[in-house]
Amino acid sequence: MSNESVSRRTLLRGGAGVGLGLATGVPLATPATAAPAGFPDYAYVRTAFNKANLRYNPTGELIFPCVRGTTGRIANPLARFYLYYAPHDAPGGLCLSYSNSLGGPYTEYHSNPIISRTWSPFYNVSHVSSPHVMWNDDVDEMWMYFHGENTTTRLARSKNGINFTYDKVVLNTGMLPSGTTEASYARVFRHDIPSRNARYVMVFMINNQTNRRTIGWGWSPDGRTWTFAQTPLITPQEVGAINLGAPTLAKRNGSTYVIYHTNIESGGSMRITEVGNNFDRRNHLGVFHRPLAGFPDNGRCAAPSFGTDNGVEYMIYEAGARLDGNIAIAKAI
Repeated sequence: MSNESVSRRTLLRGGAGVGLGLATGVPLATPATAAPAGFPDYAYVRTAFNKANLRYNPTGELIFPCVRGTTGRIANPLARFYLYYAPHDAPGGLCLSYSNSLGGPYTEYHSNPIISRTWSPFYNVSHVSSPHVMWNDDVDEMWMYFHGENTTTRLARSKNGINFTYDKVVLNTGMLPSGTTEASYARVFRHDIPSRNARYVMVFMINNQTNRRTIGWGWSPDGRTWTFAQTPLITPQEVGAINLGAPTLAKRNGSTYVIYHTNIESGGSMRITEVGNNFDRRNHLGVFHRPLAGFPDNGRCAAPSFGTDNGVEYMIYEAGARLDGNIAIAKAI
């Protein structure tokens, strides 16, 4: 791996940091610098698979990876880790790959898509995309949240992470202020907020008639029935961006953070905002991860999913132009 392939982060003045050793075989021109709030820096390792060799890839672009461990959760799994992803453009389709190493490479499931744009009698839409899977300890199931159309986020449930049963619509634009045109790219996490009787939180992208995308959020006692804030959690104006999208939740040092993409259609980096455990802070910490100029990022990185394998932290993310994306893997350094 060349020095140029190692991504750098901005550590804001006064941000917390920790010293990190170098990963074996990852050369650096300068010492590694911690990201805001003490998160590690990440270096690109590989793509999850060669998308040109996939059996199912109708549009040539893949987005929104989500990785989940299977050990102790699923009987006789295909491997230790399941990686979910999708094309965005029609017809979309929610896909699965698997690996015994979080760092990949991953093998395509033979019968993708595992959820398609038509699911009778529940829906028939132009596309389904943005699969986010949460292991729900309350019921010992994999819960899949996904959008289709962009106005609607849905829930499906599974005991094995492959065969899903449709549950319900959990979010649509009618649950948000008048003029909302999109409510999609949702991720759901187990997170207690006692003052709101919340056991789960959701972060997602909102679009409205001004075509300026913001980050929204909601809370739920059970992951199925939701209350949504009627004002954005984070706006692009607050962080000096054009658009925001693909939010995710991360925890570090006793606090909670939202990591999200800026400037959706062209290039863009990941930014980070501390929201606190009660979602009552708005501490904008700046750049979380900068894209590589060359392959696979080509100036754009988004939609991270995080995990740890044998003590090593990984970030699996959407790399590349908005409609030419790859699924890439980076490792903490």
